[in-house]
Amino acid sequence: MVVPPAVAAFAGERPVRLAWENEVGGLTFEVGAGPGRCFVKWGPRSSGIDLEAEARRMVWAAPFTAVPLPIGLGRDETGSWMATTALPGQSAVASRWKAEPAVAVRAIGEGLRALHEALPVERCPFSWTAQDRVADAQRRAERGLIDPGSWRHHFDLGVEEALALVAEPPPVDRLVVCHGDSCAPNTLLGDDGRWTGHVDLGDLGVGDRWADLAVATWSTEWNYGPGWEGLLLDAYGIDPDPDRTRYYRLLWVLGP
Repeated sequence: MVVPPAVAAFAGERPVRLAWENEVGGLTFEVGAGPGRCFVKWGPRSSGIDLEAEARRMVWAAPFTAVPLPIGLGRDETGSWMATTALPGQSAVASRWKAEPAVAVRAIGEGLRALHEALPVERCPFSWTAQDRVADAQRRAERGLIDPGSWRHHFDLGVEEALALVAEPPPVDRLVVCHGDSCAPNTLLGDDGRWTGHVDLGDLGVGDRWADLAVATWSTEWNYGPGWEGLLLDAYGIDPDPDRTRYYRLLWVLGP
């Protein structure tokens, strides 16, 4: 893996290790070791990743719950980068926790509930409501930016049919400040198997809690195999809601 020049310049003489790579070419590196270690996220210009927006969300959320804090931001002709403090723990999809899925899934559910309880809806300046996300999906569809090929194995629908189905959101169950990307890798676990924090907050904002729950439960199948959705919901403390789950999963695949 070639380390982007901006990341190498930030790291200096410190060791650099690739920690994560996402589907749009975004890379996350661990820089340094021990108490002074940090992480640097880098996204190519083509990715559309807005790290400045994520930094604003981190700064807002940090007084209320455990999230990283930005310590550096920059961009060049190849992409943009953001350095953040490190939190204790490992991703819920680290090898250790993939070998103990019941522990990991329970921690994800408990951590998501704690996040929703901690972040104050009335003070949040960011939106992730269904209405705003539908409007964004419609704008992207008009520009030809939605490719159903990436989600046909989940929903056998065309773009127009999918947009019609999400046009009328279900009634809100409960407004919370959603994580916005509640997939399993974004919860951290300590050695005791309890959640220690959340990362990747670029879409954090107010929305129905099922927008997070639908994706969090879905991701247990991707990361641990079938059969874990019920445990996550039990750990969160909520009964299944098939209609809201299907709606918010379809809205998720329509997103950027």
